[in-house]
Formats: sequence, structure tokens, C-alpha cells
Amino acid sequence: VKAAKEHVIPGDLNKVLENKVMETVLDLYHVKVSVLEMTCSGDADSEGIVSKSVSSHSDLIPRVYEGGLKIWECTFDLMDYFSEAKIQFTNKTVLDLGCGAGLLGIVALKGKAERVHFQDYNSTVIEEITLPNVVANCVNEGTNGKDRKASKPLAKRPRKTEGSPDVLTKCRFFSGEWSEVSQLLLNSNKPFSKYDIILTSETIYNPDYYSALHDTLAQLLDKNGCVYLASKVHYFGVGGGIYLFQKFIEERNVFRTSIIKTIDQGLQRCIMEMAFKDSR
Repeated sequence: VKAAKEHVIPGDLNKVLENKVMETVLDLYHVKVSVLEMTCSGDADSEGIVSKSVSSHSDLIPRVYEGGLKIWECTFDLMDYFSEAKIQFTNKTVLDLGCGAGLLGIVALKGKAERVHFQDYNSTVIEEITLPNVVANCVNEGTNGKDRKASKPLAKRPRKTEGSPDVLTKCRFFSGEWSEVSQLLLNSNKPFSKYDIILTSETIYNPDYYSALHDTLAQLLDKNGCVYLASKVHYFGVGGGIYLFQKFIEERNVFRTSIIKTIDQGLQRCIMEMAFKDSR
């Protein structure tokens, strides 16, 4: 069992961006992973996930590295859906579950969410990718009106943080297994209210994890909240997929589910909405 850990946000945010090279996708900045793979070692890669993923040429090493270095395509599907459906994050409490790069949570932050929490299996992903991405996208914009332009060249070292770091007071960052993170939140001395929206992308590839994911959603979602889950229809090699997960959820009889979008380009992908059966 991978214990849960809450990651402290450093006081000096320039340290978060130190030696990071960024690139852009859909007008959002994210850490350039190919550079991180060359530079991340020692204490920064204490779990050894960067070296292991590079040496094994794998995006998935179960119970060691769960894919957080890569931005998976269903993340972009979900971001497109937010725009198309005009999903409102204003004043909502949001969890980006299995966040990886954290782009879904960053979109929620930019949408004026009241609170956004980020969770990933690996602490290295949180500290070396998620947190720097949040700082690069949200703190650097600041309050001085000098929003950065999307035309900024790719693969450029970010300038120093220059805006208000207040947006980070809305954020918390966690690593560890879902069940462990749930217990950390629910048993914490810090005030905790359940989430209005839980976002998760490509987290149902392995049926072995379905029970833990179901229970985490049931424990952390507000009674009138909703989950937006993006997935491929089928994950070859590991056996998971959207319809298998939907069947699992329906058998548990806690949530109602609805496939709200299907993307047919390439390997078919879907977006599913979930809510408690007894919710409004």
C-alpha cells in the first residue's frame, strides 16, 4: 500500500520552476518531460520512477509508476468537453484525481473554482510536474494585468514568478493510493468538505483498481456532486475500459452513470458523468 502524503507548497515559488523547461498545449504550460527525464535524479526522483520509466520504455509499471509523466489523450477530450458544454467551475470545490500534469485541475482553477486539490500515485509527479505546472499557469499571470501570451516560444525556461501566489491558497497536493488519500482527508484535523466536482482521466485501465476508485469517489464526492471521467473504450493488455467500469458501477448501485460524449477518432473514447443515485 502506497501511503498518502500531502505535499507542502514551497515558500519560494521560483524554486518550483528552477531548471524546468516548459512547452504549451491548448494555451496551457506544462513541464517538458523529455528534459525532465534527462535532469531529474537523486532526491528529486526518490521513487526512481523517472529512471524506471525511461529504462523500461513503459508508461505503466503497476504499483511503481502509474503513467503520470505523460499527458494522456482523454485529458484533452475532457478539456474540450468543458468548453463545449460550458461547464462552470465558479465557486466549486474540485478534485483532479490521478492528476498527472494537473491540466484538468488547472482548467478548474482558471475557471474560478473555490478550491482545487490534486492527487497522483507518485510523489515525484506531484513535485516535479503537477506543482510546477500550476505555478507556471496560474501564479505567473499575477494581478498586474501582464498575462503571458500564448505565442510565447515553446521549450523556454519560465520567467520568475511575478504575480500573486494567492491562487495556491486554493490548492492542496497529495500523493499515494486513492484509499490512503481518502483516509488522510477524512481523518485530518484540517477542515474538509466533500467535492462538488471530481475530474479523472484514463484511470480505469486496470479492473483491479475499480473497487478502490469506486469507494474513493463514494467517500469524497458531495451528495449532490458529479464526476467527469474520460476513458478509452478498451485498454488492450490490461483489460479495462469504459463499459466494463460502467457495468461495475451499476452493480454497486451507488451511482447513476451516463455516457455524455463519444469520440470516434482513432481508438474510440468516451466521457462519462456520474452522480449519486439519490442526488438531486
